[in-house]
Amino acid sequence: MTTSTTQLHVDPSHLVPSVLTPPISKSDAQRALVLAHLTGAWPLPDLQNEPEEFLPADVRVMRRGIEALRLPPGPTRDVDCADGGAPFRILVTQSAVTPGAHVRLTGTPRLGERPHGPLFESLREALGPAGLQLTEGHPWPVELRAPLSTLEREPVFRVPGAQSSQYASSLLLGCAALFLRERRAWRVEIIGPLTSAGYLELTVSWLRRFGFTVHEREGHFEVADYRAPERAPAMPGDWSSLGYLLLIAWHTGGSVERADLASAHPDQALVRLVEQVGLRSQVGLGNTLRLTGEARGGLVASGTECPDLLPTLAALACVLPGTSTLHDVGILRLKESDRLEGIRTLVDAFGGKTALEGETLTLHPPASRPTHFAMDSRGDHRQAMVAATLSVLSGVPLTLTGPECVEKSFPGFWRQLERTGVRLT
Repeated sequence: MTTSTTQLHVDPSHLVPSVLTPPISKSDAQRALVLAHLTGAWPLPDLQNEPEEFLPADVRVMRRGIEALRLPPGPTRDVDCADGGAPFRILVTQSAVTPGAHVRLTGTPRLGERPHGPLFESLREALGPAGLQLTEGHPWPVELRAPLSTLEREPVFRVPGAQSSQYASSLLLGCAALFLRERRAWRVEIIGPLTSAGYLELTVSWLRRFGFTVHEREGHFEVADYRAPERAPAMPGDWSSLGYLLLIAWHTGGSVERADLASAHPDQALVRLVEQVGLRSQVGLGNTLRLTGEARGGLVASGTECPDLLPTLAALACVLPGTSTLHDVGILRLKESDRLEGIRTLVDAFGGKTALEGETLTLHPPASRPTHFAMDSRGDHRQAMVAATLSVLSGVPLTLTGPECVEKSFPGFWRQLERTGVRLT
């Protein structure tokens, strides 16, 4: 994890209504980039034409990785995954199924600390006998030499589902690559319960949108056919970023663009979850959306459904009149930072209280709001944006250490905040 001494002062005392624009969805774009590469739809027009301020760093990492895999066979291909957990895990599998490829992947120390073992073991079990070599540094580099053929192997990957759905998503995208090459069905068998199942459903949705047939049954996901679509699917807005913007727009009387309610992204759950506290969504022309209503009571949410949304909901919980409860929060410890600790630090800095019992975190808003609060992002993009969201929702000035980390998912976040009248120094 990188540390920063840069400080940003956020002054929310002059708010005005405005129309806010999220970046493209990095979760969607990462999957679309892989499938465009596999199916001959490269490069994707939506990403080619996207302004840099709306192109998350993780998407740029994925694009560079795919471009490296598209190079002719030859020397070692070096791919820097920076702090991108999903790009790294997806690129590991794509490297393993690119015939004869020799790929060396690196990343930040924090990315190296995050769990990847179940994915590595699944790849070794399925492709090792065909000649896959996968070696791990301490923690870098991770080096792969892919087999030239996998036709002699049983067409199945087996992987535990408990730690992360990204393992299964990565392997299922690998099944698509293997199906196109071998013209036989490949499948992923998930062992045990699956965490964050919505993200695997997002992967299945993108496979189908690109023309693949995917069969699902009891933890088995099989890529069984492919028919090229007429055109590459369009990129939706990022629902993780829409979470911050929708709450900010609710408080300032504004609205947001690119809010595709037909999206399969798990963080779209925000629209439903805030109904618990009296907020309602209103859809306008061109996928614009606003929240209306006066907040009351507290909310309840679970990390098994939408883990990336929990810090955003914690910011909202700090300004609600009642106690809120977050279940299944252990998964938050394995993100870019320990986000469970990040939530507790945020609530404490704002004058509230938290209580952790097992996997359940209870949040008590402060009896009175502070005149100012300070937070350190600790290099985590979501912690930075959540702190700023709380500042706007509460009207309390914020001093934030490490604001530049928002580049990972939302490079234009601070410019969007300035649209609402927030003053940044």
